[in-house]
Amino acid sequence: RSYAIETSDGALDALRVAGVDSQGIFLGKSAALFVQLITLELLLFVLAVVLYQVQLSLAGLVLLVTCVLCATAGLAFVGTLYGGLTAGARGRETLLPLLLLPVVAPVVLSATRATESAFLSGGAVLADGWPWVGVLAVFAALFGIGGLLSFGALIEE
Repeated sequence: RSYAIETSDGALDALRVAGVDSQGIFLGKSAALFVQLITLELLLFVLAVVLYQVQLSLAGLVLLVTCVLCATAGLAFVGTLYGGLTAGARGRETLLPLLLLPVVAPVVLSATRATESAFLSGGAVLADGWPWVGVLAVFAALFGIGGLLSFGALIEE
């Protein structure tokens, strides 16, 4: 959605003409999306704890926070990259979810399994969550690096 506003206002063109590095634009847009998602997740977490009276151990909380940070970073990088990809396309409101959903499926699955392990918080069950966090971290790193390398070509159009 931010790309539509920037495209109609000419802000993205102004950033390119001003000589702003494309990697800086990618990181800035990803960071803005990351902050928005973390804020929403924090509000939903507090609401869930109050409504469901969740009890988390310290180790479970560490696993949950690490999972949330890695998953959110991955979603922010992918959303920024694919948002830039579909910014100039006709029917982008329909195209973006169709392209994004299969790509973020590993994030959804991994985050679900890690969160399940964090809430169950039994010794062996808790240890089962860390490999899923590793998958989330690798996903975020791959799309972060891929976005940094390819974002310049996406916004050049």
